[in-house]
Amino acid sequence: MSAGDREVPLTPAASSSSALGRSNKKEKFDYNKQLKQDFGRLIDKLTLTELQKEFMKARWLDQILWMEGRAVTSRNWHRRLRFVTIVGGVTLPALLTLNLKSDIKENPWFFWGTFGVSQTVAICAAMEQFYNNGERWRNYRRSAESLKTQGWQFFELSGPYATAKEHKDAFSLFVRNVEEVIQRDVEVYATQAFQEKKEDKPNSEKS
Repeated sequence: MSAGDREVPLTPAASSSSALGRSNKKEKFDYNKQLKQDFGRLIDKLTLTELQKEFMKARWLDQILWMEGRAVTSRNWHRRLRFVTIVGGVTLPALLTLNLKSDIKENPWFFWGTFGVSQTVAICAAMEQFYNNGERWRNYRRSAESLKTQGWQFFELSGPYATAKEHKDAFSLFVRNVEEVIQRDVEVYATQAFQEKKEDKPNSEKS
């Protein structure tokens, strides 16, 4: 499980009843805020020019936080839609059976309940297929973790930056690697958008 998916551990002072009542959204926001502060402090300590530090904050760190946020949003929508689709799909056969055994005039709510569940399942399934939240969640998570990996290797001068004596010597390579990760994410997004448009075109022609 990645850092963006786990809850932020509460300190003993924060483990009071009020802290326990905080929403998941607040806790995840605190994680991103803490991530920004921690990386910001590390960047400020590097032997880089102010312009190079600004690049790391405005480009590298900003992209990580944005992708983290998009990953959480896509994951939540994917799970909600899938949950409703699964529960509704399991419930629908039972409702259909009850409809067959009951008089619609005496129990109209059976009919309308079945109709409502079937429409909800169909809408949720269509929305998940259209927005493709599950795939977007995985893509955002993969890109965010790739950027984090590049950052930690750069901070520690390890991996592709192991031959550099100082951070300023490895900065050009770091910039190139960061841009490659971002470009791959853009290409994946463009490919998904093109595929969705291609799949939607035959449906438009049929209608």
